[in-house]
Amino acid sequence: MTPTESRDPIGAEQAGRGLQRRHLLKLTGAAVATGTLAAAGGTAAHAEAEAEPQWNNQWDKTFPRSKDVDHQKVSFKNRYGIELVADRYSPKGLRGRARALVVGHPFGGVKEQTSGLYAQTMAEHGFVTLAFDASYNGESGGTPRNIASLEAFVEDFSAAVDYLGTRRDIDRDRIGVIGVCASGGFSLAAAQVDPRLKAVATVSMYDMGRAYRDGLGYAPISGEVNTISERHKALAEAAEQRWTEFAGGDVRYGAGDAVPLKPSQQAAADEFAKYYTTPRGQHPRSHPLSLTSLGAITAFMPLAQVELTAPRPLLLVAGEKAHSRYYTEDAYQRAPEPKDLHIVPGAGHVDLYDRTDLIPWDRLATFFDEHL
Repeated sequence: MTPTESRDPIGAEQAGRGLQRRHLLKLTGAAVATGTLAAAGGTAAHAEAEAEPQWNNQWDKTFPRSKDVDHQKVSFKNRYGIELVADRYSPKGLRGRARALVVGHPFGGVKEQTSGLYAQTMAEHGFVTLAFDASYNGESGGTPRNIASLEAFVEDFSAAVDYLGTRRDIDRDRIGVIGVCASGGFSLAAAQVDPRLKAVATVSMYDMGRAYRDGLGYAPISGEVNTISERHKALAEAAEQRWTEFAGGDVRYGAGDAVPLKPSQQAAADEFAKYYTTPRGQHPRSHPLSLTSLGAITAFMPLAQVELTAPRPLLLVAGEKAHSRYYTEDAYQRAPEPKDLHIVPGAGHVDLYDRTDLIPWDRLATFFDEHL
């Protein structure tokens, strides 16, 4: 079976060995411990009374562990009853009620990669942070596995706020969010409907709906945006696959093959490959999402009610050389005040996943210090 047609999910490490570069972009943009698990139910009392399941204590992240931060694996349920598994990072010696940040991972990624790095580093700056696996992905629950349900992905951010806001050591009125790549769009969408998110930062933001409508539009090149005819072809392929899977056929992952990649998309695929299919970023639970998710993804419009984020502050971060920079700049133009656009000199899209020398830690910390 090809990487896009395997019935059983495959880890990024396995997929990367034989993955053709042309297919990497279609496999959802290349999307892809210590402590005990505290299960959270509908109330804080119920959550803290439940037995703690056993989880292995091995550090399984793509980044080194910080000696200045405590780590704990936790779980909680979202509004649909799906159990989300998360890594909680806290500054050592924390006293009193803390400010907290929810951190979302890139599309097809997992909490052991980029979002975990951001969460741990922001904990070094004094915040309690929560990096979670999205519904149907990673260690979180939900079946079938590795599908994209964008309503659920947005809901997951609110569920993380539910969890944090019912912890005794968290100030529920001082919770912010960082969304990286696709989670930039998901976190913005969540903030529009959940006023408990008091400050929002996006990094290398992706508007996944627009990306899939435009043909995974990785650059603002008018000649490389999908035509209506090409969009029909892509959706028809995904719809046909629904019949195949309903009849018991093999599940396909990625965005399909009906519309060939264009040069800017291929260039982005090469950039993602350097992260997801090498030891730099690959993780066995990071996995492309199902082809049948295509319709739901194309319907996603994360800026539909962006005016509702006001008066809460926004910080929109992008790399100077990022192929995705236009998503951030367009969001900045449409967003209400207060807002700030921060362009990182010399940085590409994926550089802001893990290049600690380029990620603007001080700007992020200052933003949340000021607004939480």
